[in-house]
Amino acid sequence: MGPTMSGDKNERPAMPGRIFEKTPEGAYATSARGLEVLRDPLLNKGTAFTREERAELGLDGLVPSAIETLDEQVRRVYAQYRAQSTDLLKNVYLTALQDRDEVLYYRLLSEHLREMLPIVYDPTVAQAIENYSLEYRRPRGVYLSIADVDGIGRAFENLGMGPDDVDLIVASDAEEILGIGDWGVGGGAGIAVGKLAVYTGAAGIDPTRVIPVALDVGTDNEKLLQDPAYVGNRHARVRGQRYDDFIDAYVTVATRMFPNAMLHWEDFGPSNARRILERYTDRIPTFNDDMQGTGAIVLAAMLGAVRVSGTPLRDQRIIVFGAGTAGIGIADQMRDAMVRDGLDRDTAIRRIWAVDKQGLLTDDMTDLRDFQVPYARPASEVADWRRDDGGIRLGEVVGRVKPTMLLGTSTAHGAFTEKIVRAMAAGVDRPIIFPISNPTERIEAMPGDLLRWTDGRALIATGIPIDPITYDRVTYSIGQANNALLYPGLGLGVIVSRARRVSDGMLHSAAEAVGGMVDVSAPGASLLPQVDNLREVSATVAVAVAEQAAREGLARDLKDPVQQVQDAMWQPAYRPIKARRA
Repeated sequence: MGPTMSGDKNERPAMPGRIFEKTPEGAYATSARGLEVLRDPLLNKGTAFTREERAELGLDGLVPSAIETLDEQVRRVYAQYRAQSTDLLKNVYLTALQDRDEVLYYRLLSEHLREMLPIVYDPTVAQAIENYSLEYRRPRGVYLSIADVDGIGRAFENLGMGPDDVDLIVASDAEEILGIGDWGVGGGAGIAVGKLAVYTGAAGIDPTRVIPVALDVGTDNEKLLQDPAYVGNRHARVRGQRYDDFIDAYVTVATRMFPNAMLHWEDFGPSNARRILERYTDRIPTFNDDMQGTGAIVLAAMLGAVRVSGTPLRDQRIIVFGAGTAGIGIADQMRDAMVRDGLDRDTAIRRIWAVDKQGLLTDDMTDLRDFQVPYARPASEVADWRRDDGGIRLGEVVGRVKPTMLLGTSTAHGAFTEKIVRAMAAGVDRPIIFPISNPTERIEAMPGDLLRWTDGRALIATGIPIDPITYDRVTYSIGQANNALLYPGLGLGVIVSRARRVSDGMLHSAAEAVGGMVDVSAPGASLLPQVDNLREVSATVAVAVAEQAAREGLARDLKDPVQQVQDAMWQPAYRPIKARRA
């Protein structure tokens, strides 16, 4: 197949910046010796170097004499990990492990994905980002400054990676990091590295073929600007045309130098995220997880709920509480799914009610963002609805609309009150309630309460992991609308097929693939797969995405998608290392 196969591409001499090359046999050949080998996390094996490798690479006496297997090393580092007293210290430990031995890090992560995903990514990565400048140890990836647009190409060149060497680039300007907001260059770097760790752990994206990118455009976080340890640009965020020119320069250089790479956008502010995606989505393979990934995973859960409730998508009445980037991204996915189910676009939009801080969105509001405008209700339609503090609040909307689905992306803890939920449940046999805000202190309602308030009838998915709940002698498995169930497989499918772009159809196929992996017929069944089986889920999603790309004429290299996906999934195993001969 194409550029995703490990070990059969880099037969030319290693480029400047890379101290090793992959041989056709899958080994690494390097000119490095001694400490230089041990300092490179992609080469270092620690105590797993063979006697022959130690002699050939000048490692005799630089590592203990015992020769251990990777499994033995994993047992040791897992014990060290468990000994860390807090989640933040566990994150710091794993980061240090990744910095010294990448294969060992990913082997540990792959064996304990369910346990470690919340540590390497949401929610613990937010704490690590807040301490990025203080804990700064080793740069990873590329740091691009708006003050040096001309240096973008030079920065990528310094990585020493050629046009066929990169499958995926994750970039962030860190304006909206998880639940902590603007966190400058540390946020951009930390979130990009964390996202790529999930891509590799969940879908086997080769970590030697990815690039994390921090787009440093300044920060509006006054705490960072006043922190003497802050390592980013010390000025307010640049916006407007200069910002757009910087983003365009990044895209132009990245796509020219790495023409096969998918560009992933992460944690951009709402004023930029949608505009950037829409500008490039028809030109290059590009993806925004906050908008598209969140929408697709919620759609996956929704498809399961529809199978249980028996109410077709086209007949759903949906309230989206929290009409920001994620909420409207979900609304877009729901709209498109209802169109596929037989509605015209305008009718589908009218079956979605968007509620934000100012209340129900209406077309007479002057502060709407461009992406919210299509979902604003005609002011004349709701003229007689009750208003509190100048807006039409969630309780009134629920009472008037009698929704079949209530979706929460508001981060407003407790917003789905007992009164609101009981009012909704009175009008529908199987209320679909997805409080997907996270972490726990931001969730709109806890599933146990939702089950009690609806007499066990609610169909629930959340944004946080929830242990099974027993109510009225039925045990309910609550599916987590975790984007990690979808975006790693989506990325793998794009890479395998070398898709020209990421289409709405590919996103829908990804959602259907995730939703199709669970049997929702049993009482209390989860609407989504568990994250324990992420590699299996990702492979299934990747095949579905690649096949859809082929159906739409977007695939550039697809012959046997099932086999190509399996071949493309990088495995965390040590490879033989040989000294490169002059």
